[in-house]
Amino acid sequence: MRYSAAGLSAKTLLAAAMVVGLAGCEGTSAPGGDPGASALPAGQSCGSIREQLNRLDRKGAQASVEAANSGKKLSASQKQDADDYNRLLGQYLGSRCHV
Repeated sequence: MRYSAAGLSAKTLLAAAMVVGLAGCEGTSAPGGDPGASALPAGQSCGSIREQLNRLDRKGAQASVEAANSGKKLSASQKQDADDYNRLLGQYLGSRCHV
């Protein structure tokens, strides 16, 4: 039996378009849309990043990050610590060191 586009319902055409569209995305990421772990910068390891995060924690960098997110003014040193903390945390989480 042959079907023409005119004989198909709008729902059927929409469903077919969605399947074709989603099939084009297949293979671009891990199951569930997860992009997977990112590579660590050269010379870094999960342990070295964790050590740097711990050092910044002892300096109070988390409070600086929260203050910056609240719009409060920070000294140049506090801003640098907050920026470093955010960068390292992004690397740590992005490379799946926490898993």
